[in-house]
Amino acid sequence: MANVATAPAQGQILVNIEDMSMLKDIKKAISMVKGVGKITIPRRKRMSSYERSLRDLDEGRVYKYDSLDDLIKEIEG
Repeated sequence: MANVATAPAQGQILVNIEDMSMLKDIKKAISMVKGVGKITIPRRKRMSSYERSLRDLDEGRVYKYDSLDDLIKEIEG
């Protein structure tokens, strides 16, 4: 007896899009392909202000002032 491999009932393809302005057109083009059932676009998780602050620390976007007066002078320009 021969073993017959069957195709999976469902599959997924992950597409990375660099230019998000093209998302609508790409979604429309993919939906035209025979066999495509559902297109789902995952939402990005929004970072909390705390998480953004930690990222700023990691990437070196931190400023140090000796006093509040120095900070105010810097802001005033």
